[in-house]
Amino acid sequence: MRPPWNDERMLRQARALDLEKLDLRTVSPASISSPRQGVHRFIGRAELRRAINAEAERMTDTQLEAASARPGSIYWKRNLVISLIGSFTTIVAMTLLLPFLPLYVEELGVSDHTAIVQWSGIAYGATFFAAALVAPLWGRLGDIYGRKLMLVRASLGMTVAIALMGMAGNVWQLVALRLFVGLAGGYSSGSMVLVATQTPKDRSAWALGVLSSGIMAGNLVGPLLGGALPPIIGIRGTFLAAGGMIFLAFLATALLIKEEKSPARKQAAKASGGWKSIADKRPVVAMLATGMLLMFANMSIEPIITVYVAQLVAVEAQVTIVSGVVMSAAALGSILSASWLGKLADRIGHWPVISGALAVAGLLLIPQAFVTSSWQLIILRFLMGAALGGLLPCIAAVIRHSVPDSAAGSILGLSISSQYVGQVAGPILGGFVGGHIGMRAVFLGTSVLLVAGAAYAWVVRPRDRQTSG
Repeated sequence: MRPPWNDERMLRQARALDLEKLDLRTVSPASISSPRQGVHRFIGRAELRRAINAEAERMTDTQLEAASARPGSIYWKRNLVISLIGSFTTIVAMTLLLPFLPLYVEELGVSDHTAIVQWSGIAYGATFFAAALVAPLWGRLGDIYGRKLMLVRASLGMTVAIALMGMAGNVWQLVALRLFVGLAGGYSSGSMVLVATQTPKDRSAWALGVLSSGIMAGNLVGPLLGGALPPIIGIRGTFLAAGGMIFLAFLATALLIKEEKSPARKQAAKASGGWKSIADKRPVVAMLATGMLLMFANMSIEPIITVYVAQLVAVEAQVTIVSGVVMSAAALGSILSASWLGKLADRIGHWPVISGALAVAGLLLIPQAFVTSSWQLIILRFLMGAALGGLLPCIAAVIRHSVPDSAAGSILGLSISSQYVGQVAGPILGGFVGGHIGMRAVFLGTSVLLVAGAAYAWVVRPRDRQTSG
């Protein structure tokens, strides 16, 4: 039997059970608000003690102490700013190579046109493949040893790898270094874990939305700089400049981010592991599927955009510029909407926002299959990006609310891996369907998947928990 509960420990454990506004030292019977039940009610000291003891019977001492640790950090705003700047910087440095990657492959000795395309694809995809494999591992190590340490590791590893890319002597070395970036990197995904776990839960979706906007902005700015810098400083000089940018992010992360340590969380992470510690796995499984579906929907259209635009634009010379605008429109919509949708989710609940965003995006894909001019496609892609902009923050927030703090990093890492799966599978299946069935089938098929995903998320949403809104 456990020793009797004193008032102070009852206070901490009741708060760990999401029983807010409790002060046993001044009020008897205790007046509490129970958001877990969705209603306000009064319960007495004896009833509260019985509830806590019942919960305690199924938890180890280590898990009890970890549950007592209050979520959030007094430094969460500073950590958000540094994570935002660092993620933007590292994403810019990572995407700099997109415009000139085939040129660099050719410079490294590959002459055949088909081989250049193949090696460029291998070099580009190697990073995502490696990152998908190790993201849960880095997340679990972050649970045990600290999330800041994972950001320091990632930024330092990326600094070295990207700088060395500018010194590669052949294409094999380039691919190996791209693999190393995926294995050792992951700054932006690590930032999502840090912000999700250090931010107070009632502000988490908004904070993650702000961070997502910075990441997506980096994806827009990177290729633009990648097209402008090589003519000025050369391709190899551009890699060195990118390494220098990430080194600045490394310094800012090491010196300015403050993470509150929790020995109890560390012990719980070591003792329980990630997946085993989750009481209700259904919301987590739903978010893993939603993250994969989101990236699949975004990337399934990418291989056919240029070919599709060519059917809408009369002047052949305008095809590439219009295709670039079409691709950028969705990203711009996501940048503008991410923080607003995150704030909305904090107010009305994450699950309505997730289901609504998937449904709206799915419906917007239908008219994209029947557009007759490029401006119609640009507007629809912008609206679709705006609808999907809040999904990644909401996915991370739901996972954060559904798992114990000691397992948050490993489960969020698993979520990132599922998104990488969608990012790889989307272009492959989209290109196959577009080539063998038709481009309209890609839009309509993706629409069906998104609407089905919206219905699934709505069906499995918790109806009696805080994450249901």
